[in-house]
Amino acid sequence: MTARFTLYTTVSCPYCQRAKDLLDRRGWAYQEIDLTHNAEARAALVARTGMRTVPQIFLDGTLIGGYDELHELDHSGELARRFDAPS
Repeated sequence: MTARFTLYTTVSCPYCQRAKDLLDRRGWAYQEIDLTHNAEARAALVARTGMRTVPQIFLDGTLIGGYDELHELDHSGELARRFDAPS
């Protein structure tokens, strides 16, 4: 299964773990990019989004936001609708 979610994370981030747990509970695969010791990837992400915080979560290459946005989309049912839509 191809991962449609991409998560930019760090190892010490509790919100990163919550995002992974939510996606795991739904059975949705994701690609995790750990920025903990990767300054180059972190700089590229900041250049792409203008944000320094993690997690940063993408669905099909479109930025969803962080954990709070992911949780809200999940709670409202919008995340499932987006995920079920053709990529």
